[in-house]
Formats: sequence, C-alpha cells, structure tokens
Amino acid sequence: MLAAFVSTPAPDDPLSVLEVGDRPAPEAPDDWTTIDVKAVSLNHHDLFSLQGIGLPQERMPMILGTDAAGLDQDGNGVVVHGVVASPGWSGDETMDPKRSLFSELHQGTMAEQVVVPERNVVPKPAELSFAEAACLPTAWLTAYRMLFVRSGLRPGSTVLVQGASGGVATALIKLGSAAGYRMWVTGRSEEKRAAALALGADQAFETGARLPARVDGVMETVGEATWSHSIKSLRPGGVVVTCGATTGFNPGAELNRVFFTQLSVVGSTMGTRDELESLIQMCRITGVRPQIDVELPLTQAAEGFARMHEGRTAGKIVFTV
Repeated sequence: MLAAFVSTPAPDDPLSVLEVGDRPAPEAPDDWTTIDVKAVSLNHHDLFSLQGIGLPQERMPMILGTDAAGLDQDGNGVVVHGVVASPGWSGDETMDPKRSLFSELHQGTMAEQVVVPERNVVPKPAELSFAEAACLPTAWLTAYRMLFVRSGLRPGSTVLVQGASGGVATALIKLGSAAGYRMWVTGRSEEKRAAALALGADQAFETGARLPARVDGVMETVGEATWSHSIKSLRPGGVVVTCGATTGFNPGAELNRVFFTQLSVVGSTMGTRDELESLIQMCRITGVRPQIDVELPLTQAAEGFARMHEGRTAGKIVFTV
C-alpha cells in the first residue's frame, strides 16, 4: 500500500529521509480494526519523527502520521483518536505514563490503511469533510484541551496566542472566537497577522511587541523564542498553557516574575477521546471548521513537509489518500 514513512533518522536534514512508496498492508490484532484512510493532516510531530526525536532507529521503518479520517469496515465515516493508551488503562488517556501516539510504537496514519484500537474510533458527522475531520485529532484537539480544559479561563477573558499561523494557533483563534474569548495573536509577518484577523482574532501584533494591556492567559506552542514575552504579557495571577516548543525547549525561566506575580504555568498534551467527541460536536453545531492551508495528494507529501519545515503555513496541511 502507498504510505509516507521514514527508515533512518536525519536530525539535521529531516526532509532528506522522507519516503513515499509501498509498505506492507497492516493486519489488525484482537480489539483493533482497519480504517481505510481518506485524509490525514501533517503535524510538527511528523517532522520530529524524521529527525529521530521520540522515534529511535530500531523502530524504523515507521509510517508517519498521528491522526486520520476515513471509513471503517462497514463503510461508515470515522475519525481516529491519535492517543494510544496502554492495555487495561481507563480514564484520561493523556495521563497514561505508557501512552503513545501513532507513528511512535505503532505504524502511523499516512497510508492507505491503518489499524487502530477499536476504542480510538469516533464517528464522523456528515457535516464535516474527511479533510476537515483529519485536522481535529491532534492540532485542534490540543487547542481544545488547552483552552477549555486546562486553562481555567472563561469566555470574556483575553487570551494571547503566540505564533499566528500554525495548526494549533489557528485552531485556538477559531475556537476561542466562537466561544466568546477575546483572542490576541502575535505573528512574524504582516501577512500572517492579517490572516489571523480574518480567522477571528481581535488584535494581531508583531512577535515580541509590547501589548496595550496584560492578558489573562497565554497559549504557548513556540517555546524558547517567545517564552519570555509570554510571561511578561500576563496580568498578576494569569496562566500560560504550553503544549510544545517548536523553537526549542530551553526558555528563559523568568522565575522571579512567575512567583512574584503568582503566575500559573500549565502543561497540556493532546486530549482524550471524550474531548475529541465534544470538539467534533462543537464544530458540527457552531459551524466552526479547521483552517486548511493546502490539500495535497499523499504522493506529494514532500511538498507539504517542506512548507511546514520552512514555516510557510497558514493553517493545516492535509494529505488525501
């Protein structure tokens, strides 16, 4: 079957080891099921996999991809929840210390077929296209959990999103705007800031700019490059929610400001199956849809990976199968 995969890591040149070609069709073990993939979205996790981050050589070749939308064995439209809990785990899957994502321990979703645990299959409503649904399980679910589950912020709060154009950032803007939060964003270019305003952001600022007022919360996906600005932008008692660090994991701590102004620093990772169901229903009811930057056939995966690697994104990159 056709798949996008990696056979050897390249920490300094990840695009050079992306392969698109034939891989063996999967066989579903007990309590797992086979999904015919129709669409899959690209995430920074996939670039990290090419670099060997979280994916050692001994687990390769590995099909990439953490989420997908497609058809189950009865022909029903479904969405794949990307967090794979360990056998016997119950409750919040993101708290399972032995959890993994597809493409870490188990073959990923960037293929014509993928096998997944039956509990990882969520019905796809007809109102959502396969491409739109494929954007939800990683980036959009991450944004949903950050804003509605982990932040403790309520509608009416002012929220700063660092980095205006990534998948999680665009999801935060659209979800927060739909739910009644005042969404501020930063962006490196006038084009990216204008795009964020078009998505529903209330104000957009240059990266690192002094804000007109301090905010109630900051949503952080960037890491080292924006961390100091995030901490300095918070009102006393504010919260920063971080789900990743695409520019590096060694931020200036700003610990004096954290304790003196009694800030909260909260981590957030992906989301649960129940939260994915709630997110899908929110999209269905409100009409909010993922911002898709470009939709490409899987055979052109290299183009999509290059766009992400170079920062040329304005929403989600989707591969169709």
